[in-house]
Amino acid sequence: MIKQLLGEHKINENEVFNLLSSLSETGAEYSDLYFQHSVAESWVLDEGIVKDGSYNISHGVGARCVSGDKTGFSYSDDLNIKAIKGAVDFAKGISNSNSSKDPEILKTINYPTKYAALSPLDSLTSKEKVDLLREINSIARKEPKVVQVSASLSGAYTEVLIASTDGVYQIDCRPMVRVSVTVIVEHNGRIEQASSGGGGRYDYGYFARNSLAETYTKEALRLAFVALESKDAPAGKMPVILGSGWPGVLLHEAIGHGLEGDFNRKGSSVFSGKVGEKIASDKCTIVDNGTIANRRGSLTIDDEGTPTQETTLIENGILKGYMMDKMNGRLMNKPSTGNGRRESYAHIPMPRMTNTYMLNGKDHFEDMVSSVEDGIYAKNFDGGQVDITSGKFVFSANEAYLIKNGKITTPIKGATLIGAGDEVLHQISMVGDDLKLDPGVGVCGKDGQSVPVGVGQPSLKIDMLTVGGTQL
Repeated sequence: MIKQLLGEHKINENEVFNLLSSLSETGAEYSDLYFQHSVAESWVLDEGIVKDGSYNISHGVGARCVSGDKTGFSYSDDLNIKAIKGAVDFAKGISNSNSSKDPEILKTINYPTKYAALSPLDSLTSKEKVDLLREINSIARKEPKVVQVSASLSGAYTEVLIASTDGVYQIDCRPMVRVSVTVIVEHNGRIEQASSGGGGRYDYGYFARNSLAETYTKEALRLAFVALESKDAPAGKMPVILGSGWPGVLLHEAIGHGLEGDFNRKGSSVFSGKVGEKIASDKCTIVDNGTIANRRGSLTIDDEGTPTQETTLIENGILKGYMMDKMNGRLMNKPSTGNGRRESYAHIPMPRMTNTYMLNGKDHFEDMVSSVEDGIYAKNFDGGQVDITSGKFVFSANEAYLIKNGKITTPIKGATLIGAGDEVLHQISMVGDDLKLDPGVGVCGKDGQSVPVGVGQPSLKIDMLTVGGTQL
């Protein structure tokens, strides 16, 4: 698709090389071009009727020159050669470098792919897509307490061509699908809402092959019914057990961002300059892994053409390194770890997470629970806020329970977890053997850019954490 589109504008590999040569005339240490073509759709069913939908096609190119820590960048949503040359001239015009440097000969490397290079939008007919959403509605409506059901199906297919002055000439074809379910239930005048869903780099058949319409719907119902029974959460400092899977979003936000290269190069992260130091409990090993097949956060290559990898960030409590893109890696004398990511051709890349999670420990969930006299079990998370510089966070638990005398008891609502990432790492005393990754719903925001990510963890025990509650 991307080659055909460029071919229509008579842009071949030689022309791309010439454009890179023009970008390099200012003597930039590094320059690149990022061509992108994307097709995306969404279907929304509400009250058994398809009430909303969209279909979008977009394409464009971003041109970038990098000199030291300064970047010249421009983009065009028109792929004719005149428009691209205009973007190139603008980018190199603000790069503030004086000498000239020729680009390396372009070469393509066949890296092992992490997903099929097929558009998911064609994997079901329009009728089959609507039938999938109606199945969700039908399953949910069997429960008499359900008063409203909303379901959505979305898919996208993106092809990118990345060419750079260090010789990269790579194409990547990236599918993405997602299903979301929201139910509202009512009982004795009390109304609660809950959501579920998932996806990844698959075609739409992934949902049918694994009966996921039913799985997601039943999970949304389960969460809603738990909420109907919940009591106000207590407040104070207490032991907290975090569930496996999606609660890894706390690690992503409160710790993962602080391990991205740009924050550490600038010295603005609480983890800056601490490689080789003990920053966590020796039970903690945390990795960022962009190589897991079909995962939402996975990439065959990052948005600078570097193959993704599994990067150990923390090993047995010791900080091992940071996530790098090319620019920050060069400035810190480190190689890129395949974490250069951008939202689209209209954005510059920066160090971003892919799939970030804590590895399994040796503790059993039952032993964690039995070790707590008075605390809470936060099984599922909702939204949260984080100060990346300090690692301080506030997260809401949308499914949580009291732990009394070593047993999980009453469901609670309104529990918020308050702390700082670097402090929490030292408070982890037990790490479970039940690692799970999230179902494929993560979206990460940074500097106005959003990218798909994955999170995960085994269940773990934090010895002491501040819980903000609603109990009077």
